[in-house]
Amino acid sequence: MTRAKKSAPRKKAPAGRSKAAAPGRIYRFLRTFALTSLASFGAATYALNPQWRAQFSLDDILARLSWPTEEKFAPAAVPAGGLAHTRFAECPQFFPQARPPVVPASLALRELCFSNFAILHNGQTKTPVFVAERLNRKVLTEAQGMPRSDKFYPEARVPRAERAELVDYRGSGYSRGHMAPAGDMSTREAMAQSFSLANMVPQDQTHNGGPWSQIEQDTRKYVMRASGDVYVFTGPYYGDKPKEIGSGVAVPSHLFKVVYDATTGRSWVHWQANSAQTRAGAPIGYDEFVRRTGMRLLPDAAN
Repeated sequence: MTRAKKSAPRKKAPAGRSKAAAPGRIYRFLRTFALTSLASFGAATYALNPQWRAQFSLDDILARLSWPTEEKFAPAAVPAGGLAHTRFAECPQFFPQARPPVVPASLALRELCFSNFAILHNGQTKTPVFVAERLNRKVLTEAQGMPRSDKFYPEARVPRAERAELVDYRGSGYSRGHMAPAGDMSTREAMAQSFSLANMVPQDQTHNGGPWSQIEQDTRKYVMRASGDVYVFTGPYYGDKPKEIGSGVAVPSHLFKVVYDATTGRSWVHWQANSAQTRAGAPIGYDEFVRRTGMRLLPDAAN
């Protein structure tokens, strides 16, 4: 009579591991592989198409693929009491005497530098506080005949909760009004950058294509006659309770354009209601502009 062989004792699975662990590992592997492939494809496409770099950041592309990246947002303005002292350390050339402005303090003010202009962006209104340009005959001569890109895009350097999106303007009845005009852009890169939504405000379409367009053209004509640099600051002004479109993009009651000739010391400000009924009118003085807005965009010596 033979004895039955004793079966070897079964090894217990380590605590916390279930039968579903293997499929889970396979799922994570496949997901990582797919994301890596998509990220590699996106990065290669981005590298082979340099014209896209002005419109999309690589971080934004990877973020859309749910790939973890370190978010790098534009620097914030420094509040001091009731004022915010801007720095614009990466692009001081857009300001007279390289002295950035002082504006009323607000939450979520961010400084954005572009090729041909600089923006102080307000995350509460999701629009600029101002957009600064340094123009001269050379810049505008190079800008003549530059084809428009007409490709609007959300600004990836501004957190999503603080920026306008394309959908915010759809069906709103307002145009995406450039603050730094496309007609001032002297390179293809600058032209593409001018279509950042950080450079836009909701603007009445009739006003945008009428008296405001004329102000932009008249400013360029003046710059072409000037003997040196002309600094231009453009932006919105809001009442106490501004109307909003989309997910909180504020509609300005007025628009302004401060023009400062650094050679002659002359300055003036175009101040217009954001309305279809607006007509061309005389500019106001810089001191009056400061009184209305609290913004000091020019050095004290330029007042």
